[in-house]
Amino acid sequence: MNSPDKIVIAPGSVSGEIALPGSKSITNRALLLGALAEGPTSLSNHLRSEDTTVMTQALLALGFSIACRGDRLAIGGGGGAIPAERAELNTMNSGTTMRFLTAACALGRGIYTLDGRPRMRERPLAPLLEALKQLGAAVRCLEKEGYPPVEVTADGLQGGECRVGGEISSQFLSALLMISPLAREKVTIRVEGELVSRPYAKMTLEMMKEFGVEAANRDFRVFEVPAGRNYRGRDYFIEGDASSASYFLAAGALTGGKVRVRNLGLDSIQGDAAFIRVLEKMGADWSGGDDWLEVTGKLQKSVRVDLNDMPDMVPTLAVAALFVPGETVIENVANLRYKESDRLAALAAEIGKIGGRARLLPDGIAVAGGDLRGGEIETYDDHRIAMAFSLAGLRVPGIEIKNPGCVGKTLPEYFELLDSLRR
Repeated sequence: MNSPDKIVIAPGSVSGEIALPGSKSITNRALLLGALAEGPTSLSNHLRSEDTTVMTQALLALGFSIACRGDRLAIGGGGGAIPAERAELNTMNSGTTMRFLTAACALGRGIYTLDGRPRMRERPLAPLLEALKQLGAAVRCLEKEGYPPVEVTADGLQGGECRVGGEISSQFLSALLMISPLAREKVTIRVEGELVSRPYAKMTLEMMKEFGVEAANRDFRVFEVPAGRNYRGRDYFIEGDASSASYFLAAGALTGGKVRVRNLGLDSIQGDAAFIRVLEKMGADWSGGDDWLEVTGKLQKSVRVDLNDMPDMVPTLAVAALFVPGETVIENVANLRYKESDRLAALAAEIGKIGGRARLLPDGIAVAGGDLRGGEIETYDDHRIAMAFSLAGLRVPGIEIKNPGCVGKTLPEYFELLDSLRR
């Protein structure tokens, strides 16, 4: 079904309960780990979205067996080998697919090219490529140095020691970690600079362990991965997407409602689940259990917060900040300039468009309310901009979201789920 060019968000309160589809980050990691494992893997509650479809299609192009079996995904593990000797992979706008599979192709024996949409060609890849070269991989950029498209000429991965920059994306580190057990020699990875989005690296380590391989982690600065260890296929339940949960929980707190999300609990392996504590600092009440989180009450105050551990939560918080007294300051998120859009610039532009106040900082953004009004929100083909500004529409009449179909990257049914909470 074609998506409309824009949709208008009707103001109103939201309350109720929704079941969250699986996490994008966990789904794409589980797809790759299952493909590299020995024996079959069965994934339940996997996310069905553009990003996970792109990852699945790319793995199929590499020769892996993946099939839907009812409500599960069945993966035939390749035992650490890449079946295809040649493949041309279109990663679209999926950063995890580009980064994870650039690394995974180094395990193969053949020639593989990876490309994507124009925005993907603007997203840096150099730290990963340099680290792969240090581990013995032959990788090269086909057009602009340090950026896709890339070509991997592979004959297995030697291993050894490498250094990887941590300031742009933790996905570089996660990509290296997941392929390291399949190298011929032990791999030691040293992180240079500050590692952004550290919880995502922790998630990768925990999932590797669940698939049978444990890596040594020395304070997220040095990682040691033994060689010759194979992942083991398994049945794996994918918990609900914590990043997506933030919009529904914030919607409840913005409108004084009571919203519960299921499939996501207090023991989540996702760093973004901690966003509920930011809402608490702003005045909301919350509770949770093994597989649910709930927000009640209403946001009342501004905050100053370092969101380096959960940068995807910046758009949600920035829009929520428009509706509390004072100025909210979000720091240590300079890497947002390298996402699906330059999210800091996009937030500042669209907040100003609807009468809010935004100041760009060297490493973040400061936001305050104002004489808010309706307006047409440019989404920059960025799902998080679209979903975040839909929250403003719950309080301000006349908010129009352009290109709402961009939410298909991570949650195609987002607007339907939001409407289901209206009372």
